[in-house]
Order: sequence, then structure tokens, then C-alpha cells
Amino acid sequence: MKKVDLQQIVKDAGIVGAGGAGFPTHAKLTEKAEYILLNAAECEPLLRVDQQLMEIYPKEIILGFEAAGKQVGASQAIIGIKNKHKKVINILNEAIEALNLTEYVKVTPLEDVYPAGDEHVLVYELTKKIVPELGIPLRVGCVVINSETALNIYNAINQLPVTDTYLTIAGDIENPVTLKVPVGTPIRALFEKAGIKDIDSYAVIDGGPMMGPVMENIDGFVNKKSKGYILLKKDHFLIKRKTVSLERASVVSRTACEQCRMCTDLCPRYLLGHNMQPHKMMRTLGYQLKDISEQDISQLCCECNVCELFACPVNIHPRAVNVIYKKKLQEQGIRYEPIKTEFTPRVARDFRLIPTKRLIFKLGLHDYDRPAPLDFDEYKSSYVEIPMSQHIGRPSQPIVSAGEQVKKGQLIAVIPENSLGAAIHASIDGVVVKVDEKSIAIKVGDYE
Repeated sequence: MKKVDLQQIVKDAGIVGAGGAGFPTHAKLTEKAEYILLNAAECEPLLRVDQQLMEIYPKEIILGFEAAGKQVGASQAIIGIKNKHKKVINILNEAIEALNLTEYVKVTPLEDVYPAGDEHVLVYELTKKIVPELGIPLRVGCVVINSETALNIYNAINQLPVTDTYLTIAGDIENPVTLKVPVGTPIRALFEKAGIKDIDSYAVIDGGPMMGPVMENIDGFVNKKSKGYILLKKDHFLIKRKTVSLERASVVSRTACEQCRMCTDLCPRYLLGHNMQPHKMMRTLGYQLKDISEQDISQLCCECNVCELFACPVNIHPRAVNVIYKKKLQEQGIRYEPIKTEFTPRVARDFRLIPTKRLIFKLGLHDYDRPAPLDFDEYKSSYVEIPMSQHIGRPSQPIVSAGEQVKKGQLIAVIPENSLGAAIHASIDGVVVKVDEKSIAIKVGDYE
């Protein structure tokens, strides 16, 4: 691949982390690292995007990944993918060999456990380095991107900005499907595309079933971070668990906690050697302690939901309690100060990893753990409403006006000066029908 100013290309293309966080990718490429890691774990149950993209676009993803690795000066590029995806692993290895990249890019199979895709867990599994408390992978010489992000980097090098995203629609529906859709597509329209006629009888989880929230309103719009929608009946166990208010979670947890400390013993960050101990927050809640300064460890919680949706034997809410104390600490201006700089995993870690199949059974999703094949008929939207804030950082600033005709790929919003953010491009050809600080709406229309 020819020499290019990749960091500027990625910035101009509006690429953000496609795995859910939405961190602007160009900011990651400004640093130097020993390793670049491809997060292809996709460990949230029922989501099927990354595994299919790697099967269909292996060379493009590998070339985008290689380019990012060379940009940060990484000496090794490692793809982390679950060992159950044997077909995809073979395809990736064949593509790496065909591209003559066997000395630089390698595939490392991961156990089929949750949360293998957590950045801290992934870094440890692929490099045996442990990211410090409250740290990012760069602290141990690693940069992490995901599969779709690597594909977007390849596309950017070929002058294609981010205008579309891939997402899975799955759950208690007849035909799970993965779609490529324009950014800004109305979410409700996707369910119609998937053949769901009684959408109002469902609750919808935005993202994976472990970390994704239940949507209060499905009349929103797809953004660059959208990875999937899980549809379940409103009386499903998981929906009931996820819709408990923080106030109710506090009352139930205070009265029912057995102090078994399973929430801590299975916590992925605790098992990596961090000081995260959810059971201590439960004790603080139970005793109604006024001084919460020692509960600053709640700020180490990554909200993976292992404690709440898998570990707790009495189905109470350790994650919610962590969130409650996080908010109280923030209000009091208290921030956790790490005591250690070097970490080693707990001795029991290897025996406490959570198999995905067991997790799926626990969540009541076994009947819905099915393929969601990619629909190669690219979804066409006649109306999009593109959010100005769909990434970490400040909202983008519109540079178009209502009534203006735009083409797909045209720059329509820019990063505010001296800020972290991402450029935004039109995702369809059409006429701008609305512009405000929150979104730009485009409707299909004829060009003059």
C-alpha cells in the first residue's frame, strides 16, 4: 500500500470506533505503540456483524489494519477472534498469506468467553500485558481497533468516507438479519425491512443484550456506532431486569443481598488484578454508610454487567449500585487514585471465565442464538436524520443549509476547532430539509 497521510485521511473520512464506543479513530493514530490489536471478538450474544465482515472482506480489513499498524509504528499486528469461528480464521490466514503479511499480521484465537471483547481483557489475552486501573491500552503500548473500523480505514484510503454502518437485527423474531444501512436511517424502518409487523409488542435493546440499554423510544436514527438491535417480548426476563430503575435497584439490593461476593469473584476487571470489588458497594449500601470516599473503586467498573446478569445468585443489581456510587462520587468531586502501577491476574482467573453458551442460557436467549445472514441487497433509505453527536467528543458543526442539495459522501458537518470529534458526511443523495445543532435531515429528491 502506497505511503499516505493516514491520520489525516481517517480524520477527513469521519471514522470512529465502530464497536460501540465511537472514539474518533484519527486520535488513536496520533500515538506510537508496540502492538496494534484487532478486536474481532464480538462477544455480545446474538450480534453477527464482525464475523461476517471478516469472511466477506478479509483482504480489505487486513489491509486497513496493516495501514493503521504502520501508522502507529507497531511491530506486530494481532487479530483476536474467537476460536469457534474456524472458517473465518482459515479465511483470514489465507488472506494474510496471499498479501505476504505473515511476518507482520497474525491471528490469535480467543476462548469463547464473555467479555473477551473488553479492551482490557483483549489486551491481556493477546499480549499478556495488563492495562492499569482507569487506563487505556496505550498505557501498555497497544492500540485497539475493531473489524469494521479497519474496513472503514481501507475504504478511506480509497476515498470513501463513512456513510454506512453494519448492524444485526435479532432476538425473538422469525428471520434474524444483518444489514448495511445509511447512517441516519430511521430505526423503525429497519424493523419493517426485517419483516416485523407488530413492533410495538416488543422491547428493543440498543446494542448487545449484556451492555445495551432498552430503548425508551424506537423512533430514533441509526448512527456510526450502531451495531445491532435485539427484539424481545416486553415480559422477557432480560427486559424486566434491564428496565428496573436505579431507585428500585437500590431498595431491592439493600434488602436482598446475601453478601456471597460472587459479583466480585466473577468481575473481569477484578480477575485482571484491579481493585474493582462490587460486593463492597453492596455492603456500603446495606449499612447505609455516610462516608462513601472508600467506595471510589466503583469508578473502576466497566459496566459489562457480569455481576448483575450472570454472577448474582439472587438476581439483584450490583452494576446498578456501582452506577449509583459513581454518580455520588462525581457529585462530591471524589476520583479514584490508583495505588498500584503493576498488576498481575488473580490466581483463580482461568477458572472463572464465563463461557458464552452458559451466558446465553442464563439470559434466556438460547432459542434466539441463530445466524443472522448479511442481506446483500443494500438498504435504501429515502430519509435520514444524521446526529451531530455520534462519537466521543464535541458535536460536529453543520456546514450545509436547509434546501441545499447534497450527494452521498459529501462533507456536511465538521469538527469544532481545537476539539475532539468526527467529520460527518451525507449518507444518501438528496435535499437537506432540516439543520440544527442536533441533527441534519436529508430527503431523497431530484437534482436540478
